Amino acid sequence: MSLDYEADLCELLGLKDYMGIMYFITLAERVVPVSDEHVEVTEETFDGVEVVLYQPKQKDGDAELMRAVIYLHGGGWCLGSSRMSPYDLLARKIVTELDAVVLSVEYRLAPAHHFPVPYEDVYRVVKHFLQKGVLAKYSVDPGRVAVSGDSAGGNLAAAVSQQLQKEPGEEVRLKAQALIYPVLQALDLNTPSYQQNQDMPILPRTLMVRFWSEYFTSDKALFRAMMANTHNNPESSSLLKFVNWSAFLPETYHKKYNYTAPAVAEGAGGAGVWMDGPSRPFADPRASPLLVPDSALRSLPKAYVLTCEYDVLRDDGIMYVTRLRAAGVEVTHEHYDTGFHGGLMFTVWPTDFLIARRMTENYINWLEKNL
Repeated sequence: MSLDYEADLCELLGLKDYMGIMYFITLAERVVPVSDEHVEVTEETFDGVEVVLYQPKQKDGDAELMRAVIYLHGGGWCLGSSRMSPYDLLARKIVTELDAVVLSVEYRLAPAHHFPVPYEDVYRVVKHFLQKGVLAKYSVDPGRVAVSGDSAGGNLAAAVSQQLQKEPGEEVRLKAQALIYPVLQALDLNTPSYQQNQDMPILPRTLMVRFWSEYFTSDKALFRAMMANTHNNPESSSLLKFVNWSAFLPETYHKKYNYTAPAVAEGAGGAGVWMDGPSRPFADPRASPLLVPDSALRSLPKAYVLTCEYDVLRDDGIMYVTRLRAAGVEVTHEHYDTGFHGGLMFTVWPTDFLIARRMTENYINWLEKNL
């Protein structure tokens, strides 16, 4: 995606606040990944998808297998790149501090490529990388591979983790999943965090709803229905039990809000013009990982989930923590009371924030201990 196109899209999405503009300018800026004295960087293609591979510079006699992190960038499935400066810096930090391989995926973006294309790109890369021969080529220990991502990348990481454990005869399994302020469901866009933070800089509710709708279609009928939270039909409404925040959010996060189930439109409903037939992709767990039954969660790898108080997606992450723990999955939940969406990206001048450094350090410390 070109810089001009991204700038046009930012304008289209209605970015007006300073923090939001700075964040998405960061998302639009690219670096050319180059090797340095500690990290070897190569741009490759895995099963037709562009990737950026970061590896420790090998010293003579090095033979020990390394751990690996497959990283999926954020940007609402519409923006961003693993070649952005903050992601490039994060990858190098993981490589040098953990002596690990980092595989960053350049999945295709909406609105040029709607769901399920971004998900399928990521899934193909992960399946390719997890082949024993490929892991051996890059000196990766098959028992020490994690998938991770932030925001929309956290969505893709969670979805891929779920799909992989369904694969029969899969020889290599993920050891961990690390989800940073992930977006995990599109059925109820009026959770307490969506309401509390509806006008929050960087990711106001209108922008997140726009990202969701653009992920699925360019028809604005869906955007209007999602803004009104009237986009569910009888098929998707049967899954609302999996995102009932009154059941899955600890009381402290209910705030002043009372649960009201989203309206259900019979037949086509308010969003019916944008797609024929009863199926809705936002009810697909590959798009909304929170929608799977408990039985699909039990065999998932250990998880790290980072959430922020000032984030419309806070409750998505917390509900997933609740459901994973209830299913017996080992979960580390780090909640930042003063955190905001996109915080991990603010490590580059002029937006070099202390909270971003804290997030990065705690995230890498978890990988160090659990991968």
